[in-house]
Amino acid sequence: MSKKSGLGKFVFGAGLGAAFSLLFAPKKGTELRKDIKCKIDEFIGNVDKLTIEDIKEEFNKKVEEIKKELDDLDKEKVLKTAKKKGEELKDKTEDLVNLAKDKGNTVLEGIAKDLKTKAVEVAKEVVNKLEEK
Repeated sequence: MSKKSGLGKFVFGAGLGAAFSLLFAPKKGTELRKDIKCKIDEFIGNVDKLTIEDIKEEFNKKVEEIKKELDDLDKEKVLKTAKKKGEELKDKTEDLVNLAKDKGNTVLEGIAKDLKTKAVEVAKEVVNKLEEK
């Protein structure tokens, strides 16, 4: 937005300078008013042309910034959720391992440990892929 306001200030200053130069020029009142009116019309025409282009450019820039922020926000939410779900998955598989230990079944305990290891690996892989994007 600073580009637009800087350009607007420049155009405004140029128009103001032109108006003052006309006011201090040694001319008749009617000629002076006619010259001022022409300069004002020229100034407004230039401002209108610049403003439309600047608004388009600035609008598109802001829309792209908003899209990027939304993508980042979605990514952050997904990443946070994935990390949370990974921790929940780890806890649940740990509960499964403990249940197998409590029941004294070494075969189930081994299966539960393998399941826990694989679940943790998959969760880490998902989080790593999300962090890369």
